[in-house]
Amino acid sequence: MTRLSWSSSHEAKQLEVNLSVLCQYSLSPPVNVTIRALKANSAVVTWDIPEGDSVIGFAITQQKKDVRMLRFIQEVNTTTRSCALWDLEEETDYIVHVQSISMSGTSPLSEAMRFRTPKEAETQASKSKDEVTMEEVGQSTQLRAGELIIIVVVLIMWAGVIALFCRQYDIIKDNEPNNNKDKAKNSSECSTPEHPTGGLLRSKFDDNRTPSVNIIEV
Repeated sequence: MTRLSWSSSHEAKQLEVNLSVLCQYSLSPPVNVTIRALKANSAVVTWDIPEGDSVIGFAITQQKKDVRMLRFIQEVNTTTRSCALWDLEEETDYIVHVQSISMSGTSPLSEAMRFRTPKEAETQASKSKDEVTMEEVGQSTQLRAGELIIIVVVLIMWAGVIALFCRQYDIIKDNEPNNNKDKAKNSSECSTPEHPTGGLLRSKFDDNRTPSVNIIEV
């Protein structure tokens, strides 16, 4: 639950005194109060709680420099250690105090945190610079992703070529015994029983036999 109210500087100080008397300083004030995400019209205040303190909420006083009006922000039933400040004016000095809230009361004020909001133009320039930086990072990431894709595609192509070469080599090796058998078969068909190694067929007639000659008288 958050409660936001405006009061005069005197009333706010009187409220802080009463709260401090009630709790009798049973809580330590928040430490390491810091301003983050500072913009022209907003900021975030963060803090730490000393070890051992049982805290159920916080209270923040926000004041413009040299102005008596205060903004009072209170939230309970929370363990958060940050709070957003909104509706700030650009190029304006602010003072912020943080208090811890427990079941027994409220802690003393933290040390004052002073900050100044920038111009709207400066905020826009910083935002544009951040956007350019993020765009450059995105482009670099895209380039790296493209390079990785190219490398993967090349490796896959090489793997396909090697696999095709191995397959063709196995087919050639498997066909070599069949080729040898075909050559041996062709050689045996061309040879004869008398000349296993092949050659011209020799006559089965005896070379010493005298040819018969018939003489016809006219």
